[in-house]
Amino acid sequence: MANNTIIGLKKLRENIDEYIAEVKKGRSFIVVRKSKPVFKLTPLDVWGDDGLWETVINFKKIKKSGVPIGGVISALKRLHAQNR
Repeated sequence: MANNTIIGLKKLRENIDEYIAEVKKGRSFIVVRKSKPVFKLTPLDVWGDDGLWETVINFKKIKKSGVPIGGVISALKRLHAQNR
């Protein structure tokens, strides 16, 4: 499926999981109803950075329930103080 592929609304409804997976891969689709474009499916760029961020650390690997933000901030402050 290429970017900006035109698909019918019925086809989208019948195969929604497939299209979600494709959008997650970066593909876009123009959805038509009665041969008229009604909307476009496109990957969401929440941060406005075109996906340039990368995961540096997954805190759930340190502790399954996550790490309290207070502990993270304290650790960052200590690290910053050491690097002055």
